[in-house]
Amino acid sequence: MKIVTWNINGYRSISGQNPSKRYDKVTKENKLFEYVENEKPDILMMQETKANEDQINEELRCPPGYHAYYHSCEVKKGYSGTAIFTKEEPKEIIRKFGIDRFDGEGRVLGADFGEFIIFNVYFPKGYADSERLTFKLDFYDEFFDYVEKLRSGGRKIIVSGDYNTAHNEIDLARPKQNTGTSGFMPEERVKLDELQSRGWVDAFRKFEKENGHYTWWSQRGRARENNVGWRIDYHWLTEDLLPNLKNAYQQPEQTGSDHCPVVAEMEF
Repeated sequence: MKIVTWNINGYRSISGQNPSKRYDKVTKENKLFEYVENEKPDILMMQETKANEDQINEELRCPPGYHAYYHSCEVKKGYSGTAIFTKEEPKEIIRKFGIDRFDGEGRVLGADFGEFIIFNVYFPKGYADSERLTFKLDFYDEFFDYVEKLRSGGRKIIVSGDYNTAHNEIDLARPKQNTGTSGFMPEERVKLDELQSRGWVDAFRKFEKENGHYTWWSQRGRARENNVGWRIDYHWLTEDLLPNLKNAYQQPEQTGSDHCPVVAEMEF
């Protein structure tokens, strides 16, 4: 089973409904469906869709052979949002975890497949010294409290998505210059330390221990060409799924977004 997470930074742009621009080149390619056709993921989880389902042209809402599910932001149009394409129809779709303050932004979309539950999550950004930093840290706490209750009931869980936090110094190109930057502040990084201490596993780091592997690059200064990036997109899974994890890797060569896809290969 190939599971992919990808912050697509705008569904209508990456699907070709709206034109997209990279440097001086403007295109209307459907890079999303092209990716699906080439890679054939069993589950593709997308963040930052920035669209309600009814804002997407009907023929672009779901590639052939897949089921599509959306959770759009209810409080601001064109903001946040998550979506899932899956070959197998889930037993249940989960769009909310019971905290009104967080549920309205369309940041969580879960799929229960029986043997495991997978959550597609777009974690908030946390600007330094702002209410959004508190919002982000509280979101981490409340969401993982909810997930831990499922886990304590014997469920195996994967939490994939854009965590908006680089965990360790090897997870960004310029750690020294960014110790006070949102996404690499100690109070953010400790949330991933806490996951580790609870027995959660960063799938990619089971296979790759070196630096230089990133999932997001600024759109300024040709950061991607120079590989000046951050690793902020992850698959974290409960340790009882480790026997099922066969590989994990990133696809930095894949264009269409300022993030790249991250793959976990599982066997069930």
